[in-house]
Amino acid sequence: METIIILDFGSQYTQLIARKIREQNVYCEIHPYNKIPVLTENVKGVVFSGSPYSCNAADAPVPNMEGIKGTLPLLAVCYGAQYLAKWGGGRVQQSASREYGRANLTTIDSSNPLMKGISSGSQVWMSHGDTIEQLPEGYRVICSTESVKNAGYQIEGEQTYAIQFHPEVHHSLDGTTLLHNFLVDICGCHQEWTPQNFIETTVHDLRAKLGNDKVVLGLSGGVDSTVAAVLISRAIGDQLHCIFVDNGLLRKNEFESVLASYRDMGLNVKGVDAKERFYSVLAGVTDPEKKRKAIGKTFIDVFDAEAKLITDARWLGQGTIYPDVIESSSVKGPSQTIKSHHNVGGLPDYMKLQLVEPLRLLFKDEVRRIGRQLGIKEELIGRHPFPGPGLAIRILGDVTPEKVHILQEVDHIFIQGLRDAGLYDKVWQAGAILLPIQSVGVMGDERTYERVVALRAVESVDGMTADWCHLPYDFMARISNEIINHVRGVNRVCYDISSKPPATIEWE
Repeated sequence: METIIILDFGSQYTQLIARKIREQNVYCEIHPYNKIPVLTENVKGVVFSGSPYSCNAADAPVPNMEGIKGTLPLLAVCYGAQYLAKWGGGRVQQSASREYGRANLTTIDSSNPLMKGISSGSQVWMSHGDTIEQLPEGYRVICSTESVKNAGYQIEGEQTYAIQFHPEVHHSLDGTTLLHNFLVDICGCHQEWTPQNFIETTVHDLRAKLGNDKVVLGLSGGVDSTVAAVLISRAIGDQLHCIFVDNGLLRKNEFESVLASYRDMGLNVKGVDAKERFYSVLAGVTDPEKKRKAIGKTFIDVFDAEAKLITDARWLGQGTIYPDVIESSSVKGPSQTIKSHHNVGGLPDYMKLQLVEPLRLLFKDEVRRIGRQLGIKEELIGRHPFPGPGLAIRILGDVTPEKVHILQEVDHIFIQGLRDAGLYDKVWQAGAILLPIQSVGVMGDERTYERVVALRAVESVDGMTADWCHLPYDFMARISNEIINHVRGVNRVCYDISSKPPATIEWE
C-alpha cells in the first residue's frame, strides 16, 4: 500500500504526526532515524520529525539521506528543517529566547504547493530553542513569522520542504491543510487507508498466513483484544479459540457480563476462574513492578495450561497496537522503563506458539473505528482503557480479596454514576484507587478510622498525554456520598487533579 515513512529524531510529537497523517486516510510508519527501512516503490514520501536535540550538538542525530533527499518528496519539521539547513551550509544557532508557543505567519508564498490554501496571519505552533539564521544558496523561503524569517523553505529543483513549526498539533490551525498539500498534491497519495480497506486486506492476509491452523487468543474485555478476535474469527472461524481469564482483579461482575457479550458475538470463548491463584502469588507483594511481573507470569502459566488443552494450536493472537510497538524501541536505544508492557517483549521459550497481531499497525482511535466497521457493540468498543494487571495496580500496597471487593464496589459506583449522568463517553479513562492509609471520620455518633479512596478521570486522545476531567461539583458530591454511604470500610473520597505529564494516568 502507499506509505509515508516518518523518521523519528526523538520528538514528543512524532506519534501525533503519524496520527494526523492516518486521519487523512494515508498509511504511514514511524522508524528511528538510524534504522531506515528499505524504500520500496510504494513509499510516496518521507517526513523528518522534530527532536529534543540541537543540530549543533556533538551527539545530534544524523540521518542517512541517500535515496530520500532529491529522490522522494520530503517534509522536514522543526529539527528536521534545522538539520537540512545546516547540512546545506546554512547557519543555525541558539535563539535569543526560546521560540515556544503560538505564532502567526506574516508572509506566505501562496504559489508554493505546500502553502496552498493557507492565508497570511495563520496561527502556528513553535517549539524550538535553535533558529535558522541563514539559509544556504538554493533554499527559498516560503513563509515567515514576525520573529522567524525562515519559518519555512523549499530547496529549489527538489520536492524538499521544511518548516520550523509543528503542523501536527491542533494549535497550528491550518496544519491539516498543509499536511494534505504534502500528502496528496506533492506525494500523490490516493487516501485509500480506510477501515473497510484495512478489514478486507487484513482478513485476506490472515487467511493466507494461518490457513487451517488453530489460534489461541487471550481476551481481556478491552477494545484491542476484542477487535483482534473478531478479525481473526472472520478469517478462520472456529479455528480461533479464545480464553478469558478471571484473575480476580476485574471490575465488579465484569467476568460474567463480558463473557456473555462475547458469546452473543459468536466467538468461541472459554472462561477460566483463576482468582485464588492470583491472590496467592500477590499475597504480601507491595512493589508495583513486582505486582505486574507476578500477575504477568501467573497469567502466562494459566493461559499456557489452557492453551495446551487445545490440540495442535500453533498461533497466539494478541491485541498489540502501534503505540505498544513504538514505545518498545527508541531513537537512542531502549527507553527508560516507566512500567512493563504486557504485549511487547516476546513469549517465554516454553510457549511453542507463533505470534499473530492483526492490530500491530493501528493507533487506539483507529482500532475503535475498525471495531465499529466490524459491527461490534458500542458497549465494548466504547469501553474505557483498563490496565492489564487490573485493580492490583489501583490498590496501593499489598492486594487482598477484601481490598479488591472494596475497590470493586467503589469503582462500580463511580463508573455507573458516569454512565447515568451521561459523562462516560466524555471521559477517556476513569477509575478508583484504594490508598494505603486510613483517616478519621464520624458516622452517626461514632468515630471511624477507615480507608481513603481517590477517584481519577482523564481526557486524552491516545494516552500519551492526559488532562484531568473537570467533572461537575454536584456529580462529584453525589458520588462521594454514595460511596461513603454504601461501601463499608470507606469514609473519605478524594479526586486526583494531576495531568500527564508529570503524573501518569495510573498511580502504579
